[in-house]
Amino acid sequence: MKTSSPHSLSDLCLLIGEALEEHLAPTYWVRAEIASLSLRGHCYMELVEKSANHSIAAKVRATCWQHAYHILAPYFAAETGQALSVGLQVLLEVEVSFHAVYGMSLNVVGIDPSYTLGDLARQRQETILRLKEEGVWDMQQSLRTPILPRRIAVISSADAAGYGDFQHQLMHNRGAYRFHTQLFPALMQGEQSPRSIMQALHTIAEESEAYDIVAIVRGGGATTDLRNFDDYDLACHCAQFPLPIIAGIGHTRDISIVDMVVHTSVKTPTAVAEWLIQRMDAQAERLTQLSMRLQEAVKHSVQCHQNKLYNLHQSIRFATQQRLYKQRSKLELWEKTIALHSPERIYRMGYTLTTMDGKVVRSIHDVKAGQQLQTHTADGVILSEVVE
Repeated sequence: MKTSSPHSLSDLCLLIGEALEEHLAPTYWVRAEIASLSLRGHCYMELVEKSANHSIAAKVRATCWQHAYHILAPYFAAETGQALSVGLQVLLEVEVSFHAVYGMSLNVVGIDPSYTLGDLARQRQETILRLKEEGVWDMQQSLRTPILPRRIAVISSADAAGYGDFQHQLMHNRGAYRFHTQLFPALMQGEQSPRSIMQALHTIAEESEAYDIVAIVRGGGATTDLRNFDDYDLACHCAQFPLPIIAGIGHTRDISIVDMVVHTSVKTPTAVAEWLIQRMDAQAERLTQLSMRLQEAVKHSVQCHQNKLYNLHQSIRFATQQRLYKQRSKLELWEKTIALHSPERIYRMGYTLTTMDGKVVRSIHDVKAGQQLQTHTADGVILSEVVE
């Protein structure tokens, strides 16, 4: 078989480049996932397409030159709230380039944020639906927060300003309440953030009886960091955690899926501290009200017993007076009866009393001749002797 004259490799590469330039349009819009990304002045990416079973169906290098990147990256972040990062589905406008040394690559000259927004929204909605279908979506809501949440497991970055704000707000509270906090350090942003937070949750779960509540706090930052808290595995762990979780992730506009599944979500770390303080305030106010009610109850009870004692005193006094009156009436009656039957009155009526040896003589048969008799009168005693 006759063969054509051989080409040098560079000549062949030149032919390929010319063929691509002749037959391809100036730019194409391409859907792909960012598999890797590095910034070295220019932005270097590796784009992939995955099949249904998540195997790689296509892979190609892409470059966004510095002058273009400084325009496209801020635009993309402003529209989506996300920075260009690994794992994002993107719609890029690219030029196909072929280099004799570096082979084929794509030069990124444009980007459509609406495609990524749609994909992120789809992923977010799928995660929410999956959590609901698995029955874990509202599990945290069934947990009762302790009356006095004083023992707090805190998940945060140790050097984060938000953690410092949380601690300061909590420890210098207006009620001088005493809280015990234990920090479980974790990465609060970046690709490893979900796994790091889940590891902290596992550590807390092993000694869950030592804590009343879990606080996940991070300071304010770029909205792009919020995507880490839409992670399915992290949200699933939070939803099923045995202790109530209070989240203060530091985003004032957007709500993450973790915010949705935890027991309580507030905007900032200081708001988490304030929530805990308000719980203590509520119980302090309840104790104050109970104290006031107890004082009123004691006062009312004392007043009632005082009234009962007064009424009893009056009853006893009245009963005593009545009894004394009756007894006095009886005594007066007896005095009159005694007065009517007294010997003095009988003597004054002319009657006398005869005795012999101190015994009353009631019959003539009680005496004999020669015995001495004493006859008692009103004004003296008459002595006599029995003759017959």
